[in-house]
Amino acid sequence: MNPCKRTALYDFHMEHGARLVEFAGWEMPVQYKGILEEHRMTRKFAGLFDVSHMGEFNVTGPMAEKFLNYLVTNDVSKLKDRRAQYTVMCNDRGGVVDDLLIYRFKQDSYMLCINAGNTETDYQWIREKAGSFNCEVENVSADYTQLAVQGPMALASVAPLTVVKLEELPRFSFIEAVVSGAPAIISRTGYTGEDGVEIYCPWDVGTTIARSILDAGKFLGIGPCGLGARDSLRLEAGFSLYGHEITETISPLEAGLGWVVKLDKEGDFIGKEALRAEKAEGRNRRIIFFHLDSRRIARQGTPVLFCDNKVGEVVSGSFSPMLNQPIGSALVSLDGTDLNNLEVELRNQVIPLKVKKPPLHK
Repeated sequence: MNPCKRTALYDFHMEHGARLVEFAGWEMPVQYKGILEEHRMTRKFAGLFDVSHMGEFNVTGPMAEKFLNYLVTNDVSKLKDRRAQYTVMCNDRGGVVDDLLIYRFKQDSYMLCINAGNTETDYQWIREKAGSFNCEVENVSADYTQLAVQGPMALASVAPLTVVKLEELPRFSFIEAVVSGAPAIISRTGYTGEDGVEIYCPWDVGTTIARSILDAGKFLGIGPCGLGARDSLRLEAGFSLYGHEITETISPLEAGLGWVVKLDKEGDFIGKEALRAEKAEGRNRRIIFFHLDSRRIARQGTPVLFCDNKVGEVVSGSFSPMLNQPIGSALVSLDGTDLNNLEVELRNQVIPLKVKKPPLHK
C-alpha cells in the first residue's frame, strides 16, 4: 500500500495537537481541540485551515478560454483578469465530474482549483478533453501550500502580514501579493459561509505563513481547524461537496446549482444537451437541506420516507453547533412527494425531516 501523502504543515499539525486521519490519500487533521469548538470559533472569530491537499492545474495558451468554456458549465468568457468563478465539469449525461474554481490571470492564463480526491482523474479528464484545443494543461499541485482563513476576524488576522487592503478585495477576486515575505496568491472565495481569504503560496513557506497568521490573530480568537469543522461549516452554509450533493449521477440542476449552468453561452460544452433536456422536461428529483428535531444524526445513506415509502436518501449528515441539532441534505424524488411531510427512520424511530433553505444556521 502507498503511504499517505503529507502537506508541508505536518509538523505544524503535530505541534498543535491535531488528530490526523487519511483523507483522499492524504494524512490530514480532522480536528485539534474538537470539531464543535473549532466550528464555533470559525463562526465567532476565525479558523485557519490547511487545504493543501486540493489540486491546482494551470491552463495556458491561445485557446485556453475557449477550451475552459467547453469544459465547464459556467461562462468563462465573462471572467475578467484577477477574478474567480465557481463552476462544474459535467459528463455527457449531465452528471458532475467535479466542481472547481477557475482563476483568470489573463485571457491565455488560468489556474483551476479542484478537489483533492479527484486530482489525478480530473487531470486525465481535462488533458483528454483539451486534445483538440491549442492550450496546455499542467498539474502544479505539488508547488502550492493552500491555507484558508475564515471567519469574522479572518481579514484582521491576515492584514498585518501584507500591504494588500484585504477589505477592498471583492468577493471572487484575487491578487498576487507578498504575505509574510513570501510571494502568494490571495483570493476571496471561501467554503464556510463566512468572510475570509485563501492563500496559495510556495509549498515550503506554508508553515511559516500559518504560524504568522496565528501569531497575528492570537488576540482575535483565531485557531487551527480540521476537516471535521470544515465539513460541518460547509453543510450549515448549504454548499455542495463532491461525492455527496454532486456526483457523476447527480446533475448540477438537481443539486440546486442551476446558477452555474449557462445553457445560452456561446458555443457547445460537455453535457449541454443532457442538461438542456433535463431543464425542458423538468426535474424529477432534487437536493434538499434539512433540520431534525432530534439528537440523532441522519448519516449518508439513511432512507428518506414519505407516507412510509422510500422517496430518497440522505447524502450528507452532521450536527450543527450553531443550532444545537442535526442537519443534513438529501436527494429526494419529486414525483408525488410532499416535501413538507418527509421523515427519516433512525433506530426504529420515525423522525420528521424539516426542509430548510440554506444557510441553515441563519
